[in-house]
Amino acid sequence: MAAIRNHSPYDVGFGIYVHWPFCLNKCPYCDFNSHVRHQKIDNDAFSAGLVRELQFFYRQTRDRQVTSIFFGGGTPSLMPPHCVAQVIDEIDRLWSMAGDVEITLEANPTSVEARNFAGYRTAGINRVSVGVQALLDDDLKKLGRQHSVDEALRAFKLASRIFERTSFDLIYARPGQSIQAWRSELEQALAHQQGHMSLYQLTIEADTAFEGLYRSGKLLIPDDDLAVGLYDVTQELTDKAGLPAYEISNHAAPDQQSRHNLLYWQYGEYAGVGAGAHSRLLTGDHGRVGLSTEKNPESWLSLVETTGSGVVETETLSLEAQSHEFLLMGLRLRQGIDLQRYKQLFGSRISSDQITVLAEQGYIKYNAANQTIAATKSGAKVLNSLIAMLID
Repeated sequence: MAAIRNHSPYDVGFGIYVHWPFCLNKCPYCDFNSHVRHQKIDNDAFSAGLVRELQFFYRQTRDRQVTSIFFGGGTPSLMPPHCVAQVIDEIDRLWSMAGDVEITLEANPTSVEARNFAGYRTAGINRVSVGVQALLDDDLKKLGRQHSVDEALRAFKLASRIFERTSFDLIYARPGQSIQAWRSELEQALAHQQGHMSLYQLTIEADTAFEGLYRSGKLLIPDDDLAVGLYDVTQELTDKAGLPAYEISNHAAPDQQSRHNLLYWQYGEYAGVGAGAHSRLLTGDHGRVGLSTEKNPESWLSLVETTGSGVVETETLSLEAQSHEFLLMGLRLRQGIDLQRYKQLFGSRISSDQITVLAEQGYIKYNAANQTIAATKSGAKVLNSLIAMLID
């Protein structure tokens, strides 16, 4: 791959995503690249693979300063702390790291995994995203989670003492959930949160156990009207608590936003290592490219050990594809997108006439002073159609 090119004054940072693909069980709603292994996993071999693949990406991005690192999965809280430390230490050895670098790890709140929290902090983790997911034990069982409500709250309290920043994560619009039940559950969660909440509306993803149940009529989820009501309650209560949405599913107090996720939504650059990880990088010869690694963990490790990386696909993105991605990501943010940055990146501008029409129809908000546009609640519901209208 060609060397990295010069970066624009609109640079929003450079992140590294680390994928740990293993789980104790497969949750019925999950379509992430996660795998259950009943035999013992060679953690040291997989962490060594991550270290070697980092070296591959460093050769493409050596001039970049790392502003955020994110351990996702799968279940990265199954990683032994010394493996997490090896990965962070290698990133620090290879790249320059920002003084305020954000290093996040997604954690399940089982008591077994919570025992590793202190070790993760010593390894360098300074932010955890705790997957509580529900505050009803019956619903946790239906979601395939391995923890109880009591375990989750105790783990979150422990995490809040150990780490500088924590996120309280929940899933709503669950089967049988009423507006009043969600209001009560969210109020309880807001009493525990520490400045950031990820509140995801349950969606039926392809090739999941929930999809099979849904198609057979055995799983009933809230209809559109109820889903809107649940969403409205979410915005009402989080706004009141001082955690407004800064993205469709993410809420934060001032200065508590996830910097790594903002990097994605602001269309920054990132390298993804591990089985099934994705990258978006700028190169001198080919502009923006997307890279994907082998999804099967054992096959990925074999590739890394023999070739230095598990990359199996490299796609040169056309300006049209980049423009669509930029809008799709940026319009999820409450702040929206910078029209001047859009013009600089893609060499074209969005029609002011089209902006006027869509603003009058209630799909976007236009800030003439700052030259930004943002999707309204109505626009967010039809984001793909909105993008097509903007760049038609």
